[in-house]
Amino acid sequence: MNLKSLLARPFANYIYKQTQKSALTALEDQDSILKSQIKIGKSTEFGKAHKLEAVNTHQEFTAAVPIRDYEQMKPYIELIKEGKHNVLWKGKPIYLAKTSGTTSGVKYIPITKESIPNHINTARNALLCYMGETGNTAFANGKMIFLSGSPELERIAGIPTGRLSGIVNHHIPSYLRSNQLPSYETNCIEDWETKLDRIVAETFNQNMTLISGIPPWMQMYFDRLIEKGDKKIADLFPNFSIMVQGGVNFEPYKAKLFESIGKKIDSIELFPASEGFFAFQDSQNAEGLLLNTNSGIFYEFVPADQIFSENPTRLTLRDVKIGENYALIINSNAGLWGYNLGDTVKFVSLNPYRLVVSGRIKHFISAFGEHVIGEEVEAALLKAANELGVSVTEFTVAPMIQQGEGKSYHEWFIEFEKFPDSMYEFAEKIDQNLRLKNVYYDDLITGNILEKLKVSPVKRNGFRDYMKSIGKLGGQNKVPRLSNDRIIANELSQFLER
Repeated sequence: MNLKSLLARPFANYIYKQTQKSALTALEDQDSILKSQIKIGKSTEFGKAHKLEAVNTHQEFTAAVPIRDYEQMKPYIELIKEGKHNVLWKGKPIYLAKTSGTTSGVKYIPITKESIPNHINTARNALLCYMGETGNTAFANGKMIFLSGSPELERIAGIPTGRLSGIVNHHIPSYLRSNQLPSYETNCIEDWETKLDRIVAETFNQNMTLISGIPPWMQMYFDRLIEKGDKKIADLFPNFSIMVQGGVNFEPYKAKLFESIGKKIDSIELFPASEGFFAFQDSQNAEGLLLNTNSGIFYEFVPADQIFSENPTRLTLRDVKIGENYALIINSNAGLWGYNLGDTVKFVSLNPYRLVVSGRIKHFISAFGEHVIGEEVEAALLKAANELGVSVTEFTVAPMIQQGEGKSYHEWFIEFEKFPDSMYEFAEKIDQNLRLKNVYYDDLITGNILEKLKVSPVKRNGFRDYMKSIGKLGGQNKVPRLSNDRIIANELSQFLER
């Protein structure tokens, strides 16, 4: 046994036991975190403006601190970017994580001295819990790749600023540096396709044991490796034993990824964001991701159908129920207060608190009052694909609102790895599955208000070409599953099978 894997075993066992122990005190830890945050936050500009010195209970907190998205938090962020201290949290952030996804373009998320361990330690703990549960420490001996953004950082008001994955790259422990690929120089390449070619060249003949990234970009990496070596990934990397992934729902990509690998291997699912590291798969034998309840974040949960209400219900962890769809609201020691992350979650266990990510608040279709969410379209497509032996590479859905003759419908843009024998039968299956998932959609079809969905096949690599055309190829970028408008649909129309 290699020295690294030998040394990892006792530490992994310790972290695994500590994680299990911490899961039992989740409610007490959440109470403690809120009190601590209020105590520190009351001296900040935000705290003074919201009179946090008079807040002692969660009920008082919800009355004092409204729910905000990034756009509403932005004035405070701008003060930080101007060099102001004690704005959202004491002092100044030690980093600004640069990300995209708002109407105004780039978001700048503060990371403080107190919040950086949440990002670093949670990623570490996910791997150590896997080691502790399975006993597999051998992957620590080989090479590991983390498909991520550039680690190069700029400075805004003296604060190092860049992609979260690039920031985290600077905190990889020295004992893992010799195992890490690709090289720093390759990681700094901005153009994704150029970077991918370099990554393939650097890793092709290496002893790869762990590969991590967002599923669609891991698939692109696997495709290039197979093209170069004319072999499955398991033949190229016989010691590859663990895949770490997050950022999007794994299920739609799972079958093709494992087909490319050529064998079943273990995987660890993560739920990270620039705003915090919220949950991770702590067990290979249990459904869902363990909520990170003792890592500087106080969580609130709003029933998803109330998130756009003027006065939505804000639940604490002790009030949640299994199977309910909640918008996730965070309050963190990075200075995010009542922050609407935009993700929806469902709990699958309350002892311990495990959840699944069910979709995005803004990624839905309700052009006709149906309010179809990401979880529903993914499940409908996956079931149809499995029943008919179809393999899907990528997809997105948008409403088609007919202004003249004919009924409106949902248009599904799908890139196939393996086409259905009958596109009509495939579309029928998806439609039936979605009707079973969403009663409002079923009512619209039954009432002849909507036509059944239509499938528009996207040409091979069409989604990749679309992402490249809008400057979002690679890194942490992903295609939304659902849109309530035709912006993406209209762009994708030029990448259809002809």
